[in-house]
Amino acid sequence: MAETLSVTDMLPNKFEPKRTYRWVLAIEGIDSFLVTTANRPSVSITDRKIDYINSYRRVAGKLEFGDLSMKLHDPIAPSGAQQMMEWIRTHYESVSGRAGYADFYKRDIQLKMLDPIGTVVELWDIKGAFLTSINFGGLDYGGDDIMMIDATIKFDNCVLQF
Repeated sequence: MAETLSVTDMLPNKFEPKRTYRWVLAIEGIDSFLVTTANRPSVSITDRKIDYINSYRRVAGKLEFGDLSMKLHDPIAPSGAQQMMEWIRTHYESVSGRAGYADFYKRDIQLKMLDPIGTVVELWDIKGAFLTSINFGGLDYGGDDIMMIDATIKFDNCVLQF
């Protein structure tokens, strides 16, 4: 006869899930408390087909990291728009028309997942991050929404430390 397990038998007693609201995103020049939403890194790996006579096999190709999206508050002070604009100016200065060196606009980011008491339980080191799009948000006389900024970041590499 088949055995049916109870929930207490299937779940460990010391199970504590990570929560989507316990995290800090640290970017140089951006106040961490302004960031309200973000995503953890994503990865896609291409595949390569090797033909041989009337058959083939597949091997892994190159790994590519997905974009990092985030949403920030834009308070009066400290201004989220001003902080993001300072980073944009390292990419491209619209007043002079000069572009920036990668050494100036690429930043390292740390994404820290926290436990219930604030201990870092997961640390992502994201290397060579730079802005690819930013939207400072729309305006509406009829609304009462809080101003938000949407940003998309690409990066060179990331490592899950623990």
